[in-house]
Amino acid sequence: MGGRRRAPPGSNEDFTFVSPVVKYLLFFFNFVFWVISVILVAVGVYARVIKHTEAALACLAVDPAMMIMAVGILMFIITFCGCVGSLRENICLLQTFCISLTVILIIQIAAGILGFIFSNKARTKVTEIINNAIVHYRDDVDLQNLIDYGQTKFGCCGGMMHKDWSQNIYFNCSQSNPSKERCSVPFSCCIPTGNKTVINTMCGQGMQGMDQQEAEKQIHTDGCIDKLVDWIHSNLFMLGGIALGLAVPQLFGMVLSQMLINQIKEQIKLQSYNLKHTFDPWS
Repeated sequence: MGGRRRAPPGSNEDFTFVSPVVKYLLFFFNFVFWVISVILVAVGVYARVIKHTEAALACLAVDPAMMIMAVGILMFIITFCGCVGSLRENICLLQTFCISLTVILIIQIAAGILGFIFSNKARTKVTEIINNAIVHYRDDVDLQNLIDYGQTKFGCCGGMMHKDWSQNIYFNCSQSNPSKERCSVPFSCCIPTGNKTVINTMCGQGMQGMDQQEAEKQIHTDGCIDKLVDWIHSNLFMLGGIALGLAVPQLFGMVLSQMLINQIKEQIKLQSYNLKHTFDPWS
């Protein structure tokens, strides 16, 4: 008789092992991130719709709007499982939610460790991504704004150096290039010359054809990769805090979901026991 599961003495028939606090805390936790995921998807879809589709299709791999949509859709699916699973007390959905968070957390940790161990390979991969973005600079407005912001923020130009912009068809230095921007660089490479309300978008004209010393007087000639690496090294504590801030909600969701799963399993065992011993005079 010691192995039987029954409600605690003195409890009524409505007794349940499932804690309403855990159940609804997990629901509201998921609901908040579910709303955020819907907003991300909406922003990504809106950004895609307002673009010229023909031009944007050429660079889906580096399209910020597609990245936002991908993150939003993934978050939507995971949080949907958490919301419905907690409300319906569905073990399958809750396990899907918990396993998904676990896998994502492991991937984040593994990516950080591998990026640190194989820093040279990670640098090469980042270089490929930046060069690909340079090639598609004029194909995507969001990508263009992102690159301009990065170059202005870090005071850099191109991937390794400013002449990397020759990879772009509009800025290419070949004599056969009919573009008016031939051998130029984007205005975001230019060194600020004061508090001007009007940006001189032609300040990078012909800078790739100049000598290094002459170009340095007007534009940033250092590549963005070195600047980015220096920024990461000088902001390790902040980046660590951000990584921890991302991990804490995931761990919180994993713990809550596992607690609720265990409580639901206990409740199922109790219901099974009560069903078997409903007419048992010895129960």
